[in-house]
Amino acid sequence: MSQKILLSAKEINIILHRLACQLLENHLDFSETVLIGIQPRGTYLAERLAKILKEEYKVKNVKIGFLDITFYRDDFRRGNKTLEANSTKIDFIVEDKSVVFIDDVLYTGRSIRSALTAVQSFGRPKQIELLTLIDRRFSRHLPIQPNYRGRQVDAINNEKVKVMWQENDGEDAVYLVEKV
Repeated sequence: MSQKILLSAKEINIILHRLACQLLENHLDFSETVLIGIQPRGTYLAERLAKILKEEYKVKNVKIGFLDITFYRDDFRRGNKTLEANSTKIDFIVEDKSVVFIDDVLYTGRSIRSALTAVQSFGRPKQIELLTLIDRRFSRHLPIQPNYRGRQVDAINNEKVKVMWQENDGEDAVYLVEKV
């Protein structure tokens, strides 16, 4: 398997600050907005953005949650591999709030469709937006587009975008990996 680096740790940091500024511009004090990281890998991005908003931009009202979509996926019970659920942690009301879904890579759109269904268990949001670090724009199966994107990547079907997070993988980097 060959891999090419798409984003270094420094570039990821710059993108995270830009995304935080865009969120701040559109949601101001976050009193009516909640951030929801999609399990498993969107949680790292959500936590990083919440930390930047709180520590560097002094936003006090940032509410962050994590949403597991395992049992809402359209491929649940399909295939030989047993899917393992992650934990959902949403300890706030989403009713009439602006919800920002956060995920690392937007690929086919199926995970976001699952998240749209799953979040209804917690109430009816006023609006839902999508923030992704990587947008694989030519791979969509569903008409889903991000409101906030870190970087657009044109990857063909035998290529995979692999996002590495310091907290989980020991480094911050994004690679384009060619599957053999």
